[in-house]
Amino acid sequence: MVHGFDFAKLLTIYYRSYVSGDDENKAKVVKWFRGEYSTKTEAKSELGVNIIITDDDWYEYIKLFAMFLKRAGYSGMLILIDELVNIYKIPNSITRQYNYEKILTMYNDTLQGKAKYLGIIMGGTPQCIEDTRRGVYSYEALRSRLAEGRFGREGVKDMLAPVIHLAPLTYEEMTVLTEKLADIHAELFGYERSISEADTVNFIKEEFSRIGAGSHITPREVIRDFIELLNIAYQNPQINISEFIASNGIETLSPQSDENDGGEEFAEFEI
Repeated sequence: MVHGFDFAKLLTIYYRSYVSGDDENKAKVVKWFRGEYSTKTEAKSELGVNIIITDDDWYEYIKLFAMFLKRAGYSGMLILIDELVNIYKIPNSITRQYNYEKILTMYNDTLQGKAKYLGIIMGGTPQCIEDTRRGVYSYEALRSRLAEGRFGREGVKDMLAPVIHLAPLTYEEMTVLTEKLADIHAELFGYERSISEADTVNFIKEEFSRIGAGSHITPREVIRDFIELLNIAYQNPQINISEFIASNGIETLSPQSDENDGGEEFAEFEI
């Protein structure tokens, strides 16, 4: 594989450092694998290798890591790339196109068997995917490969497609989420769970009854408020949770400034 010899050499250095208990040398190898060496001269003087990971070849090392992990007994390597909207926000069109070209390379490699044992999931808003001016679809080669076909429709989606549109969490799903959070919170702090299923239902009703919640509330806000409620109830055991939730009052939600939280949908880009 490309750069396979150098990869194996650095693994050998790490192994020998591990056996000899040389933590300093181990740290240098980890630094190399993280791509933190800025010059070849520095890497040569510290590790004896005349190559470093750069912006041009980092992806080749990702494929090497995937193969190494497979040989080490794992099923492979899964890469999760969040906030794809940050590419969308890049003002320089050439830089954006370079990033989209790299995504195209990754997509083609996974389909053509050039990136074995490697899975890639990217997450972003629908706008950063579908905007034909600055988004992923502005790169025609990607748009033609990733755009939805003619037969998909509301309620009947191809979940094996490269781009999957995720629907907002329903009231029922949010209720299940809060119940699991209550169990985790109780286990973390070592107390008997006091909030009931009826309380979580009332909490969700209270959250979504606020003005503007239908279009502006996000799971992050609901989770934040619920954790705060659990913390207060834990620190003040004399509080009646049902009455406390009911007395919270109605607040107005304003639109979010964060592009990744402002919409009701979240697009998952899966290769």
